[in-house]
Amino acid sequence: MRWSFFGLVSLLSLFAAVPQASAAEDYAVLIISRERLEVPTNCEVGLYVNDQLAGRLFQEQSTSFNFPEGKVSLRLKLLPGQVPGCLPGLLAPKAQEITLKAGDVRKLRIAQGADGMYLKAAKLGY
Repeated sequence: MRWSFFGLVSLLSLFAAVPQASAAEDYAVLIISRERLEVPTNCEVGLYVNDQLAGRLFQEQSTSFNFPEGKVSLRLKLLPGQVPGCLPGLLAPKAQEITLKAGDVRKLRIAQGADGMYLKAAKLGY
């Protein structure tokens, strides 16, 4: 009987230690698109969020993320792959920072400029 009491107490303390999910925290949705053929390469484009690889995009693909409110650093880089000529450059590309608010739904598309790839605002289209 004594062991069952201690087992019950330890089980209840585990439930108290688990962080509870809060529905009060709202998120922003960020959609990154490579649907348009603005980047003339067959290579994978890596999407880095806060300097961590978060996604890979081929042509005509898109991906989406849920972020908490605040600033997000985004960086695009060609990734090495099985396609010939897909070697990343030596220099790290410039990062773009965007500020998201709770409840935002924003879409960015990958575009090509004189300084390389960058993210450009796009219409949601729905």
